[in-house]
Amino acid sequence: MSGHEFAEFSLEDLRRILREGAGTDEAVDLDGDILDSDFAELGYESLALLETAGRIEREFGVTLDDDLLTEIRTPRALIEAVNSSLVPAQAG
Repeated sequence: MSGHEFAEFSLEDLRRILREGAGTDEAVDLDGDILDSDFAELGYESLALLETAGRIEREFGVTLDDDLLTEIRTPRALIEAVNSSLVPAQAG
């Protein structure tokens, strides 16, 4: 089989990609309860989120719609969007 097969995109995956791609604001604790925090409150503006989305797309083999990305405000919403785009590992 070719391509990536992931069961789920997790909060830990998101934390890692945020740190790798856009870095972290010293005042923000990404290890805390951030699921429902607004990305702007976490120090991630639109350009940082576009970079994050690009990394997710490359690593997980999904395509995230640009219009959807402008509407996503929280880690929970981004995780749900990625997971709804993932090909199930047991497909077929």
